[in-house]
Amino acid sequence: MWALTVAAIIEREGRFLVVEETDGVSPYHVFNQPAGHVDPGESVLAAVVRETREETGLDFTPEALVGIYPLRAANGQDYFRMCFVGTVPAGAVAIPEDPAIFACHWLTRAELAAAPLRSGLVLRCLDEALAGRRFPMDLLAQVHTER
Repeated sequence: MWALTVAAIIEREGRFLVVEETDGVSPYHVFNQPAGHVDPGESVLAAVVRETREETGLDFTPEALVGIYPLRAANGQDYFRMCFVGTVPAGAVAIPEDPAIFACHWLTRAELAAAPLRSGLVLRCLDEALAGRRFPMDLLAQVHTER
């Protein structure tokens, strides 16, 4: 069964906001965009805003969809990762609210390429965002509820 996740790419002066966490398989720390699961009944936009707030303490405004990425993770689970680019308030300090997040960092693309990453999708999503890949937000339909 596929699980749906969301991720946020946030840039400030050539640096990207990432979180330090474990990958759930090994005890080692890895870096990831603020990201997480979409809860049942939750829209993907609400999920990326919520996950970014939980992991960084910041209010995220999604501006565009970068892409939808299938992933078979190291834990054997299949995921669809929806990655968004957007903003947080200028000058705001990132402080994780989620105890599973050890710290937040602003890293360059080169620093991320040299760091242990949660998955290869961290750089792939970032590179596609840096290349200008954007899909309009109206591509995402609102949740339709059958009655």
